[in-house]
Amino acid sequence: MEASADVAAAMEAYLLGREPNLTRVEVAQRAGVPLDLAVTLWHQLGFPHHADDDVAFTEGDVEALRLSAELVRIGVLSPESQAALVRTWGRSFARLAEWQTTLLAGLAADDGDPADGLTSLAGDVLPRVEALQAYVWRRHLASAVQHLLEDTATLTVGETQTSVCFVDIVGYTTQSRRLDGAELVAWVDAFEQDTTTLVVDRGGQVIKTIGDEVLFTVADPAAAVDVALALTARGADEEDPFPAVRAGIAHGAVVRRLGDVFGSTVNAASRLTSAARPGSVLVDAGVHEALVGDGDGDGQPAWRWRRARRIPAKGFTNLEAWRVRALET
Repeated sequence: MEASADVAAAMEAYLLGREPNLTRVEVAQRAGVPLDLAVTLWHQLGFPHHADDDVAFTEGDVEALRLSAELVRIGVLSPESQAALVRTWGRSFARLAEWQTTLLAGLAADDGDPADGLTSLAGDVLPRVEALQAYVWRRHLASAVQHLLEDTATLTVGETQTSVCFVDIVGYTTQSRRLDGAELVAWVDAFEQDTTTLVVDRGGQVIKTIGDEVLFTVADPAAAVDVALALTARGADEEDPFPAVRAGIAHGAVVRRLGDVFGSTVNAASRLTSAARPGSVLVDAGVHEALVGDGDGDGQPAWRWRRARRIPAKGFTNLEAWRVRALET
């Protein structure tokens, strides 16, 4: 137990750059930030609670608090957006850190002594991971800027016209009972990976994964339909390990905020997915109106449409729906 505590202390010192030598009161004073604001930021980031006399901080915390205060001062972090943005940072990095730590611990256990192995791996692996994370962030930032500039309406009103699609695994609960933990994780990972690859290839963006469900957006409703049909076709192929899925697509105005999307278009897509039969794709009037008459370049229709019954949904009188299928070749 004592050895584990020593390893934990050594790891903390390595990751923080030095052994903790400051209390939160001293950090706030050195950063020139009121203590209550500092505590609020740390809470929003999801950091553990510390008393005023706990020596748990370093000069790195001082610099981070000073930078946060500067972002607030120059208007990048407004009082309205600060809490939401900081919470998003905290949740995102907490999940990433938990996954990375579990991965490193597993590798260390394979090498013998988990404690010694973890320390050795941290020094060898983490600098590379840190550099890679910075690269990935900058690439995504460049992509996000490009999307923003392509849709100038977003710059002024905060809304953009896009297609929203949910893809939902059919029979997830039953399947999850048949698989052990490792098998279930591998199965869901493969579903998320294959779906993400197809979405990105068609110019879309995966917004989030919710266990057995993927939410993505793409500006072109035709691309959204193509992705959904490709995924349902794979799920219907008994020779393909890809799970059976269903999908719902809506096209209209959405509000983008902190990497997520909101609005009635998102709600419509979610409700359409719930109403879709296994292996089918339901779309709303926005998608249907945008695509009826579109063809394959030779004047031929690209899909088959069938009017579905109106779907009761909160916030809608009755949600119009069409089932879309690929043409048989």
